[in-house]
Amino acid sequence: MSGSYDDSVGVEVSSDSFWEVGNYKRTVKRIDDGHRLCNDLMNCIHERARIEKVYAQQLTEWAKRWKQLVEKGPQYGTVERAWCAFMSEAEKVSELHLEVKGSLMNEDFEKIKNWQKEAFHKQMMGGFKETKEAEDGFRKAQKPWAKKLKEVEAAKKAYHAACKEEKLAISRETNSKADPALNPEQLKKLQDKVERSKQDVLKTKEKYEKSLKELDNATPQYMENMEQVFEQCQQFEEKRLRFFREVLLEVQKHLDLSNVASYKNIYRELEQNIKTADAVEDLRWFRANQGPGMSMNWPQFEEWSADLNRTLSRREKKKASDGVTLTGINQMGDQVSQPNKHSSLSVQSNTVQSVQSSYNPFEDEEDTGSTVSEKEDNKIKNVSSYEKNQSYPTDWSDEESNNPFSSTDANGDTNPFDEDTPPTMEVRVRALYDYEGQEQDELSFKAGDELTKMENEDEQGWCKGRLDNGQVGLYPANYVEPIQ
Repeated sequence: MSGSYDDSVGVEVSSDSFWEVGNYKRTVKRIDDGHRLCNDLMNCIHERARIEKVYAQQLTEWAKRWKQLVEKGPQYGTVERAWCAFMSEAEKVSELHLEVKGSLMNEDFEKIKNWQKEAFHKQMMGGFKETKEAEDGFRKAQKPWAKKLKEVEAAKKAYHAACKEEKLAISRETNSKADPALNPEQLKKLQDKVERSKQDVLKTKEKYEKSLKELDNATPQYMENMEQVFEQCQQFEEKRLRFFREVLLEVQKHLDLSNVASYKNIYRELEQNIKTADAVEDLRWFRANQGPGMSMNWPQFEEWSADLNRTLSRREKKKASDGVTLTGINQMGDQVSQPNKHSSLSVQSNTVQSVQSSYNPFEDEEDTGSTVSEKEDNKIKNVSSYEKNQSYPTDWSDEESNNPFSSTDANGDTNPFDEDTPPTMEVRVRALYDYEGQEQDELSFKAGDELTKMENEDEQGWCKGRLDNGQVGLYPANYVEPIQ
């Protein structure tokens, strides 16, 4: 009979108490819940680690993009360095968050995984060994008491049925006395029925009280056995709870960057870099390198000498004896050397060419009829403020109304030095190869770049063109092809 025992059959659970038959299953289920909670905690940590990784990547990408924008932008000096300090901070914080991600996965995640493997042992038939042990323990502790409880329930049911039968027999006897048609023999049978009912009530009541007493006697042992198994489950759960608390504290330490010395140093260094920004120093540097503080070779009178004649360079040989040059002008000047993006300032090709020799401007004037300068066919385009290597045009230009060498003077007369050569139609071309300009008036471009050809190829194989940023200069004609 014990082999067929089932604590869930024939017993009505009257409350939600732990002591009710079968209600220990909630305690057993907690073991399975503990295994699932380990998985939940690992998933939680894994998601947080992924967030840390994504955040670190976003910080790195943000720092890289903005560092390039600031370096190519118009900001300069100490304020630029202070601005860039934010990008350095982001890169360092990114590294720390990657370390957090590594700690979460390599330490915390693996620790939970290993503990779960050691605490829960799977069975061949499914489930966990710990769950089965708890289940068997509770069933063994509850089996004797549950058996007696069933006996009590059966005795109570028999007693209540006997009481009901007695009441029914008494009622029938009472009614028969008022019925004159009922013979004495029938009345005697009803009275015997009442008597037997009373005896059944006494007998079932005695049995009910006896079974109930036996149940009461078995209850202390039942409670002791159940307490013992429950305490074992409590100890197992206590280990899990304490372990979770320990892991959560470690996760907190890994996430709390405020206690990391290197994290504090990042913002201490950032604050110092920002405080080093000095407006006065930046203004002084800009004056010296981009303003009135720059040196200048002012034009001076130079005597003509035949010894100073020289062969024109390849840029000047576009046309034989083409034009005259001014003497003593050097737009670049003797600038102050400083390792900064704005230390170089060049003049656009629409200005007068720098004098490379002391060639007499009036020699063979009647024969050549050459002009002083060549005009640009189009105005220089605006250059983005983020193009750090742009060439800034000077304030002085041969387009000014008071320029004695402009094509038209104040009275509208034609300048005798104007070029009679008809203008060349502009053509869009594409670079076939990379080219790095060797001299100041040469363009630099990459293969695939597009530019505008302004003048056709000269005898030396050079063309004049304009880049999309407005810079005008020379380039080898065989380095480009027309855009169809």
